Amino acid sequence: MKVIVNGALGKMGIEITRLVCEHYCNASLAAMVDINAKEEDNLFASLSEYDGSADVIIDFSHHTAVKELLPYAIERKIPIVIATTGHDADEKAMIEEAAKTIPVFFSANMSLGIATLCSFVKTAAKLFPDADIEIVETHHVNKLDAPSGTALMLADAVCQVRPDAYVYSGRSGMRKRDKNEIGISALRLANVVGEHEVIIATGTQTLKLKHEAHSRSLFAEGAVAAAAYLVDKRAGLYTISDMVAE
Repeated sequence: MKVIVNGALGKMGIEITRLVCEHYCNASLAAMVDINAKEEDNLFASLSEYDGSADVIIDFSHHTAVKELLPYAIERKIPIVIATTGHDADEKAMIEEAAKTIPVFFSANMSLGIATLCSFVKTAAKLFPDADIEIVETHHVNKLDAPSGTALMLADAVCQVRPDAYVYSGRSGMRKRDKNEIGISALRLANVVGEHEVIIATGTQTLKLKHEAHSRSLFAEGAVAAAAYLVDKRAGLYTISDMVAE
């Protein structure tokens, strides 16, 4: 499978390019694209500059890139893996609309471990319907969006079995905790790759479910595996949970 790496000069883009060049999941490099590319980099500064063939696009640039990425992918009928987070409502709507035409893999986290954690959280939330549930996420100081897309992904797993639940991010001020809220606290420390802990407390017992990422390589591996998974799929919106289920 020939891969276009968008955001190739970023930390994750560099990891993905390395894996693709090592033929991880039988991948090969079609093109590297980055908005900060210079002539000497031998990269394209924009997707529109590349008119060659490709089997899939992996985007690890910035959430606003979907405005250029999706029309390009749709016009050329190329499946796309969107591995960025922080999308606003309009950008999410664009992703959902594109998935009617091409295969789109969209997940807030590319870790199989996180997919497993989501499954555990969903089961626990169902088993303890009256428990208080809080999520604590920790990332490096350069992460822009808070709460993390993964924290929201975990909260959504709870909401799937608790229709009345809602996310309450960044607790502050004078107010009591509502029984239906899923609190999310975001910490930004040093060079932490990513930690997510879900705390489920009933009053008689507390369950803590936690995932720690030790290297960004795990996200790159997940993204390339997602690309391989997506290549032969029909148009639709796919997540890492779909990949794990198969």
